[in-house]
Amino acid sequence: MWLAKTAHRHDEAVKFLVVGGICFVATTGINYALKLTVLTGKPVTALGLATIVTTILSYVLNREWSFGTRGGHERHHEAALYFAVSAVGVALNALPLYISRYVFLLHEPDVSRPVQEIADFVSGILIGTLIAMCFRIWAFKKFVFPHSEARPHRRRGQARNGPRHNVVRHEPPVRDHESPTP
Repeated sequence: MWLAKTAHRHDEAVKFLVVGGICFVATTGINYALKLTVLTGKPVTALGLATIVTTILSYVLNREWSFGTRGGHERHHEAALYFAVSAVGVALNALPLYISRYVFLLHEPDVSRPVQEIADFVSGILIGTLIAMCFRIWAFKKFVFPHSEARPHRRRGQARNGPRHNVVRHEPPVRDHESPTP
C-alpha cells in the first residue's frame, strides 16, 4: 500500500525510471553489438553511439508518457532542448568508461579480458548511466518540460486527434443564410 502511494506521488520519476530501464536494455544490447563487431577497439565510441540511438526512443517515451502533462515550449524548441540535454547526458555516460580505460588503464594487455569487460560494464553501463540519469531527470524537469500540468491529462485508452490537436482548432464557417440574428 505504501509503495503504491509513493509511486503515485512520484509518478513522473517512476515513469522516467521505467523508460530508463527500457533504454538501458537497448543501450546495453547495441553497445555490445557494436563493441564486439565493428567497433572492437573503440568501446567509448560504441557506448556513445548506443546512447545516441536510444536517445530517440527515450525522447518519444518520455515526451508522451513520463512527462505527458508537462510542457511549456513549442514542440521543435522542446525537441532541441531535449537533444541538447541528452548530448550532455551522452558525454556524462561515456566519461566514467573513458576514465576507466584511459586513466586507470583497465584494458588489455594491462589487465585480463574478463577484468576489462567487467570494468567496462561497471564504469560505462552502470556508473555512467546512473550519473547521466540523475542529470537528465533534473535537466528535463528544469529546462525541457518546465511547466507541470501544461498539457491535459488523458484517460487510459483516450487517443488524441493528431499531433497538433491542441494547436489548431477551426470553427466551421458560418454561411450567409445561417448567420446569427442580432
